[in-house]
Amino acid sequence: MTEPAHGAHLAQLNVATLLHPLDDPRIAPFVEMLDPVNSAADGAPGFVWRLVEEGEGDATGLRPAGEDVIVNLSVWETRQALWDFAYRSGHLEAMRRRREWFERHVEAHLVLWWVPAGHLPTVGEALERLSDLQAHGPSPRAFTFASSYTADEAARHLPAAAPSAHP
Repeated sequence: MTEPAHGAHLAQLNVATLLHPLDDPRIAPFVEMLDPVNSAADGAPGFVWRLVEEGEGDATGLRPAGEDVIVNLSVWETRQALWDFAYRSGHLEAMRRRREWFERHVEAHLVLWWVPAGHLPTVGEALERLSDLQAHGPSPRAFTFASSYTADEAARHLPAAAPSAHP
């Protein structure tokens, strides 16, 4: 995919259930990767925005999906930009080692959806999309890399809201 239609950007939510608390030495290699991986995301071509806790460099302190569940929420200009970051950067090393730090998910833990350019999704919106994917499977409203839809296919599912006022 090249330029998204209708001025759309791709949002993604990834949730992960920790095997141990973040301050446990067994999680230390993951924690050490956070700053470099987040910096790489911030500078990646096509990166738009990522959720961070106020006054922090990441969102690991936010626990909207449960006390042991961390969330990663970001927005990208295109599906390809997100794919390139996820699978062709230092982020891939974290993904390869995820079983050391996170429980194996039996249901979807990653969801993608299109948002209007300028709209920054809320955590509630993101969790609702994940719930939709888990309950109904992939659709233009909530999908995965393996079951991707274009912005044109998802256009009727784009929120009609004005751009968010996230920091």
